[in-house]
Amino acid sequence: MQQDTVARVDLVGVGLNATDTVIPLSLFPTRGSKTEYTERGTLLGGEVATASIACQSWGLSTRYIGRLGDDHAGRLHAAAFDHAGVEAQIITVSHAHSPESLILVDALGERTVLCHRDVRLTLQPEDLRKEWITSARALLVDGYHTQAAITAAGWAHEAGIPVVADLDVIRPEIADLLPLVDYALVSRDFPSALTGEPNLEAAIRLMHQRYGCRLVGVTLGLDGVITWDGAAMQRVPAFRVPTVDTTGAGDLFHAGFLYGLLQGEDRQGQLDFGCAAAALNCTQSGARGNIASVDEIKTLIAKNDRHPLHPLG
Repeated sequence: MQQDTVARVDLVGVGLNATDTVIPLSLFPTRGSKTEYTERGTLLGGEVATASIACQSWGLSTRYIGRLGDDHAGRLHAAAFDHAGVEAQIITVSHAHSPESLILVDALGERTVLCHRDVRLTLQPEDLRKEWITSARALLVDGYHTQAAITAAGWAHEAGIPVVADLDVIRPEIADLLPLVDYALVSRDFPSALTGEPNLEAAIRLMHQRYGCRLVGVTLGLDGVITWDGAAMQRVPAFRVPTVDTTGAGDLFHAGFLYGLLQGEDRQGQLDFGCAAAALNCTQSGARGNIASVDEIKTLIAKNDRHPLHPLG
């Protein structure tokens, strides 16, 4: 529901929510095969929605802006935002099916995601109020609602508010969004797909040069994260934990990075907090399986048990 008075918040998120049906598999199916499963769980997720809830749980004030259908899933999301204390500015679309993902999780915890998105639930620039954006200390966007993200990032950019982008797929107009992004934190294949440069480190440098982001970072799963700020290439190893499900690891990394940023941590602190939050979330099933406490995350960082770094090739 739209409010007349806009409160100041630490983080505003503009982007995806989703209902995830998670199916653990002891044997991942091959093409043309049949595979039985013994359990399934319906959980809430979505990159920006999950990051907003995580940051709220760590003591930040957050606002989420998105579209939902007037279905059961939409009501579940609204209840989850309310329960977490997130200010949710939801545009409800009649007779629309809220975003849904089917997630197959293999025996090592790696997930494969099948997505369904009703095009009527694509957030539009006219859904936004400028005050929702400029009353925040930071903005998180994804690449799915590209036009809305461009509008929000433009307002934030003008107001000197840092913009963090969670990007994993090349979409139309993504090149118009990136010059408005301060921290482009993307998936492994994104830089090469965007630039055409097959070498990852060269593609990261090219992204930074072409779009002028303050930082370009790539999440690499067990290989941690690599970043380039125009002066130094930095790699941060992933933390070693018993992995159950990697769903939501990227969402928690972005949330953790934002938490560190807003807490005034240095770059190492920002990346460590993101990596630790992501790792702990992988110890349980679902995108929000284990949004650990700040103390639990700091304990894992202090323990400093990490996977070894491997050459990226």
